[in-house]
Amino acid sequence: MPWSAVTRGALAAGPLLLVAVLVDRTSLGVVAAVAAMLAGMNDRPGSRRVSVRRLGAPALAGAAGLLVGVYVGDRVGAVALTAVLTGLGLLAGRMSAVGPVASGAGTQLLVGAAIGAGMPVPDPGWACALAFLAGAGWLLALRLALPTPGAMTGDFRFDGERDAVARVYDAVAELIDAAGAEDALARRAALTAALDHAQDALAGPRLRRYASSSAERRLHAQYAAALPLAEAATALAWAGEPLAERSSAGPRRLAAAVRENRPPGPLPAPSRSGPALRALDDALLDAADAFDQGGGGELHTRRRGTRALLRAALGAGGREYGLRVALSFGASAAVAQALYHSQWYGRHTHWYWLPATAVFLVKPDLGPLVSRVLCRAAGTVLGALLFAGFAAVLPRPGGLVALVALCGALIPVSIRHFAAQTAVATVLVLSLVMVGGEPQASAARIAETLLACAIVLVVGHLPMPGERGGQVRARLAAAADAAHAYLVHVLADSEAPTASTAPAGPDSSTGSVALAGSRASDGHASRGPASEAPLGHARSEASTGRLGHHGPDAAFDGPGAAFDGPAGVDGPAGVGGSDDRATRWTLRREAYRTLAEARTASALAAHELPAVARHTEGTDEVAAVLERLVDTTTACAVHLDDTGRLTDRHRAQLTELLDELAEGRRRVGLPEPAPRPRPAG
Repeated sequence: MPWSAVTRGALAAGPLLLVAVLVDRTSLGVVAAVAAMLAGMNDRPGSRRVSVRRLGAPALAGAAGLLVGVYVGDRVGAVALTAVLTGLGLLAGRMSAVGPVASGAGTQLLVGAAIGAGMPVPDPGWACALAFLAGAGWLLALRLALPTPGAMTGDFRFDGERDAVARVYDAVAELIDAAGAEDALARRAALTAALDHAQDALAGPRLRRYASSSAERRLHAQYAAALPLAEAATALAWAGEPLAERSSAGPRRLAAAVRENRPPGPLPAPSRSGPALRALDDALLDAADAFDQGGGGELHTRRRGTRALLRAALGAGGREYGLRVALSFGASAAVAQALYHSQWYGRHTHWYWLPATAVFLVKPDLGPLVSRVLCRAAGTVLGALLFAGFAAVLPRPGGLVALVALCGALIPVSIRHFAAQTAVATVLVLSLVMVGGEPQASAARIAETLLACAIVLVVGHLPMPGERGGQVRARLAAAADAAHAYLVHVLADSEAPTASTAPAGPDSSTGSVALAGSRASDGHASRGPASEAPLGHARSEASTGRLGHHGPDAAFDGPGAAFDGPAGVDGPAGVGGSDDRATRWTLRREAYRTLAEARTASALAAHELPAVARHTEGTDEVAAVLERLVDTTTACAVHLDDTGRLTDRHRAQLTELLDELAEGRRRVGLPEPAPRPRPAG
C-alpha cells in the first residue's frame, strides 16, 4: 500500500475544495480539485526531484489548455472551436511521442482545453488557470515536503533516490542468482528497469549543475559503482553457468548499506575462476571504495537535444499518433457540442465529459485499445452507479467534499488498474460537478462515455497516411541504433576483436562475419594488480588491434551484416583511462533503455485486435534479437577487459545474431543504421 501517496491524495483535492466552499469561490475550488486529481494520477514512486518534472510539466500544459479553452470557447462558434481543439489534439499527440512526461503533458493539455471550453465557470480564464496551477502545485508541495513513512534513515529528502539505488543492487544480486536458470532473461530485464528508475531518480531537475549535498553525492557514487557490477552480472547470466550463493552476497550487502545509510562492511569475495567472476570481484572492491569515499559519480546519461526531441515528435511515430489523437479528440468535441446544443439529455451547461474521456481512451501507454475501451466503460458505469447511491444519502456540500477527499486518497491505489482508476475518477468528478451546482448526471455520463468509446474504437481502426505501426518502428529503430553504437564502441575501441579478412569456410560465401581475436606479443593478454588499471584490469601494452573489413566501408559486410561500422579502426593499446569505460557504460545504458522502450511498445501493439496488430508483426522478434545482441556485446566487453580477445563462442554468437538482425530488419521494414565514426574517449 503506497501510504505516502494515499496521504497526499487525501490532503489534496478534498481540502482544496473545502477551503474554496468556505470562502465562497466554489467554481475555482472545483478547478483546483480537478488539477489535484490529475496530478495525483501522475504521482508515481520515485525521487522528489523527478516529481517536479513529472507533476509540474503536465500541470503547466493543463493550465495552458484550460486558458485556451476558456478564451476560445467564449469567442468562437462551434465549428471554429472544433477546429481549434482538433489542432490541439494534433499537437498533443505529437508531444506524446517524445516520452512519458511529454505524454502526460499532452493529456492534461487536452483535458484542460475540454474543461475550459465545455465547463463554463463565472471566473475569468486567467483565474481558472491560476486555480489549476494552485491545485497541482499543492499536491507537488505535499510531495516535496512530507517524509515517506518508514523511510527516516538519513536525509528524508532523498528517500526516493536511496530506495531506487538499493533496488539496483538487489536486482544485480537476483540476476547473479538466476545465472543458468530459465528466468535469467527476466531478471536482466528487471535489472534494466531498476537502473532506468535509479538513473531517472538521480537525474531530476536541479538548480545547480552538480549534487550540492554530501548525501546526494554519496548516492551518485553508489549508483555509479553499481554499473560495473551490473555489467559483470549480465556477462555471468549470458554465460549460463549456475553460481554459488556467495557470488550474490556482496551486492545484497551493498543494497542493505544503501537503505540503512551505513558502510557496507566486509564483502564476501566471489570465486575468480573466470573473466566475468573476476570482473564481479573487482567491481565489488571498487564499490566498497566508493561507499567509503562517497565523492560523487557520473550518471552516464545521454541528454537528448532539441533536434532529437523534434525528430521524435515529427517522425513517423509522432505523425501517426498525432493524427489519431486529433481525430478522436476533434470528433468527440464535435459530437459533444451537437448533443449539447440539441439538449438531448436536458438542460446541462457542461459538455466536456465526452472529449475528456476520448483523451484517456486514445492513450496507448495505458494499454491496448480494446482493453482501454472495455475498462473505461466498466469503470464509468460502476463509478456512476456508486455516485448515484452516495448522492442519495450524503448531505450537501459537506458529504460530497468528504467523498472527494476519499476518492483523492484512493487514486494512488486505483492506478494499478485502468477500470478501478476510472471508477474512482468518475465518482470524484461527479462529486465536484454537483458541488459546483449541477444536478446529478450519472446516466448522461454513462451515455457519453459509451459514445466516446465508440468514437475512439472507430478512429483506432481507420487507415492512416503512411505505414501503420510507426511508433513501434520508431522505438525499435532507436533501439537498433543504440545497440549499433554500443557494439561498434566495444569492438572498435578495444584492441581485441578483428574482423578477419580470411575466408571463413563455407560461411564466407554468405557474407557471415569471421571475427578473430588479436593477441598480445606473447600470445596472451596479461593481467596485473588492481592498482595498475581502472577497476583492477590491465592489458598488455604490446597488443594492438584492428576492426578490419571485407569491403571498403564496412566493419561487417555481406548479406548477413546488420551493422555498418567504421572501417579499419585502429584500437588503442588498451582500454586505458576511465573515459573509455564511462563512454561504454553510457552507451550500454542507452542501448538497454531504448530496448526496454521498444519491447514495451511492441508488446502493447501485439495485444491489439488482429486488424491492428498485424501492422507490427515481427517487431517483437527483432526486439528479442536486439536484446540478445546487447547482452552478448556486454559479455564481450567484460571478456575483452580480462583477456584482450574474444572466444570462439563470442564470435559465433555475434555472427549469428547479426545475421538474424539483418533478416529481421528487412522483414519489418527498419532502415539500416548509418555508419558511425569511432566514439571519442
